Amino acid sequence: MRPLLPAAAVGLAGILTAGIVAAPAHGSLLTQKRLPASIALAVAEAALDACATLGRVSVHVVGRDGEVLVAIRGDGAAPHTMENSFRKAYTALTFGVPSGDFAKRVKENPTLGLVNLKNVIAGQGGLPIKSADEVIGAVGVSGVPNGADKEEACAEAGIDRVADQLK
Repeated sequence: MRPLLPAAAVGLAGILTAGIVAAPAHGSLLTQKRLPASIALAVAEAALDACATLGRVSVHVVGRDGEVLVAIRGDGAAPHTMENSFRKAYTALTFGVPSGDFAKRVKENPTLGLVNLKNVIAGQGGLPIKSADEVIGAVGVSGVPNGADKEEACAEAGIDRVADQLK
């Protein structure tokens, strides 16, 4: 028959086990910057204003998780511009680069398959919104006839309007 452990040893083993279970994790909580609605609205309005004389456009601003913060369909904008502006913003957010850069990447290597991802589009007009080097959202513009480069310029005007608040 085996001898029983002394009560002190059993108690010490219990304390050690409890200490291991209760030990704090060696990680820490994530801290993330988020794009507030007021800034998202200012970006969207500035982008819409910048394109006012170029075409009837729609503008989307998405947050860091791809959620829609602002969606504006300008007066007379075609229905498809709403989907396109969202997809351009989502693409810029997802890849952290202008959607036009993504379009070039797809053109250079069409077998990547990335263009088949839901809500992604290989078209110019979407820009990431950054605070320092951190992507916190994106803006997409659609509707300028034959003017994807102009749509990107309108998106840039939106970001420029709030640049001082993104620092």
